[in-house]
Amino acid sequence: MSLSRPLHAVTAAAVVVAVALGPAHLASAAPAQELPSADQLKSALLTAADLGPDFTEAPATESPSPSPSAEPTPVTGCDALSALINMHATQPGPANPRAETELDGPDGNPMVTEALAAEAPDRLAADFNTAADAFRTCHTITFNAGTEDTVTFTVTPVTLGDRQDAPAVRLDGTLAGVQLNAFIGIERFGTVAMAFGYFQREGASSQTASMQYRTAVAKVEHTLGATAGSTAAPTAVATQGMQA
Repeated sequence: MSLSRPLHAVTAAAVVVAVALGPAHLASAAPAQELPSADQLKSALLTAADLGPDFTEAPATESPSPSPSAEPTPVTGCDALSALINMHATQPGPANPRAETELDGPDGNPMVTEALAAEAPDRLAADFNTAADAFRTCHTITFNAGTEDTVTFTVTPVTLGDRQDAPAVRLDGTLAGVQLNAFIGIERFGTVAMAFGYFQREGASSQTASMQYRTAVAKVEHTLGATAGSTAAPTAVATQGMQA
């Protein structure tokens, strides 16, 4: 399906990148504090091996951020969530440590995205709460990935993992008669925020999305030595820094 790939990137990858960190981190730098490095965060990301033999890691792309005057607004309809996504679609990211990945199933279906980002605790708490509020108040959202690639999704709060308080939403829409479905979840591990996205077409089951979200959470907990939902800094950061 020729139209699915651009919308893939918008519905899953763009949302995941946006909700990993909210707008608070664009302010002046927080006091210095030990945070996981980008390499340490990368080691905590899902890999194709974690998800199974049908998955492959998507190649990294270096595409410049679009200019607001040259590109249409990519997301509309839910002010709080749209503001987060559009901000990151049109501005360079901060210098905070971060790592992200995209893992594709056969023909890009399903697609799993994950982003990890580190911030000072007070800044991360503010960003996490902003994203959580956007999840709670959003009911519909429209993605524009090109002239003919526009679709409006209904947004429904869900529970993806074991923590009832971990913000997550389900997105449902159609494009050219094809059913599109996504699950987006965010979690914090002390000074690290995780944003997880699962996108599928011609399917609506949450079972695999929930299983892979739990796999992502467990890997971050094990690799960084942090508990999901905790405000305490990861315990494995210093020891990882001495390894290699």
